[in-house]
Amino acid sequence: MPAAGCGATWVLRIAAGSASVTAVKALLFERKEARYVAAAVAGRVRPGLGAAVGPLRLATVDEPELPADDWVRVTPRLTGICGSDLATVEGRSSRYFEPFVSFPFIPGHEVVGDTADGRRVALEPVLGAEARQQAAPFPGAAPGDGDDYGYLLDGPIAAGIQIGFCADTGGGWGERLVAHPSQIHDVPDDLSDEAAVMLEPAAGGVHAAAKAQIDDGATVLVLGCGTMGLATIAALRSFTNPGTIVAVAKYRHQADFAEAFGADRVLGPSEVRRGVRRLVGCRMLGDDLSGGVDITVDAVGNGRSIADSVAVTRPRGRVVLVGMPGVERLDMTGIWHRETELVGAYTYGTDVMPNGRVATSFTMGMELVAQTGLEKLVSAHYPLDRWRDAITHAAEAGSRGAVKVVFDQRTAR
Repeated sequence: MPAAGCGATWVLRIAAGSASVTAVKALLFERKEARYVAAAVAGRVRPGLGAAVGPLRLATVDEPELPADDWVRVTPRLTGICGSDLATVEGRSSRYFEPFVSFPFIPGHEVVGDTADGRRVALEPVLGAEARQQAAPFPGAAPGDGDDYGYLLDGPIAAGIQIGFCADTGGGWGERLVAHPSQIHDVPDDLSDEAAVMLEPAAGGVHAAAKAQIDDGATVLVLGCGTMGLATIAALRSFTNPGTIVAVAKYRHQADFAEAFGADRVLGPSEVRRGVRRLVGCRMLGDDLSGGVDITVDAVGNGRSIADSVAVTRPRGRVVLVGMPGVERLDMTGIWHRETELVGAYTYGTDVMPNGRVATSFTMGMELVAQTGLEKLVSAHYPLDRWRDAITHAAEAGSRGAVKVVFDQRTAR
């Protein structure tokens, strides 16, 4: 077996009677409370540092068993590091998710990989009703559809809202995972691996655009131009008909991408209130605006960004939460007084667009990736052995001129 750091795949066959076990390399996240707290403390000192001291480690584990005959094995090629992954490994994620997660799990849900029969596929990671041997809520439903999460307690696998947060499925931060056929999307030959790994965030952007319920000519502000903010801008421009899209970007490269994907103007974080006030012609009421944009998409997901979103959205407007929030301190008075609609946009499903089109987020996400060049957001590739460097780079992506950092397992084969 090669030593750690050589970049080779570890495949070890261990005799066990007539059976054999395949050992694979993976980043394992364990339930260790003290280390989780240490990660939270370290992450406040420097972005990415929490992962190095937390309950994440590179390990050799048995590849996951197939939960049922129709499940398939997937060998990842590229796997993204997303904001929810960073929040988890750095001790910032909410305790809300504990009933929906089983330990130890292998993170990673933005995946393009290969099936055992040679298909190149992208993963729709939500573990829906069909994956848990329940009937789909309606014919053709996506895994994320349905209005009762009780199915999460059923089926042949342990608790887990997605692949990457379930002890029985594995995840993309490992050399093997298993998936239900309802989660598998074949990747066209003309899409690169980098384009395919962007399909999951693209689908999330499509879902956010649908949840925003954009009327023709509406003014829309997207707060935050990381991966999800940029994917949402592209989806808004491609599938809705707003009058003006305003993006809020902290870094120059983010502003350039925002304009390329369809933003009409880009503001810096310190310019938001002044810029929106000039755009819509309203007045100031203390720190808030008397009016504002029709809809704000918050792609950051913290207490400050939610407060800012409410402050610049007109009374009786809508704020869509795309960035995953945690436990935040927030004065709710403005939401109450302005009668703001606060809408969550968790992952993807079957969406209804303003023009009446009904399709799954992933169907439209595939179109979005093919049409807009979202693969340009993939900024850096790392092998699993350099996981600390990869997570630090992802945590510092904006300041280092990056957007999407991925684990690349192609060279290990």
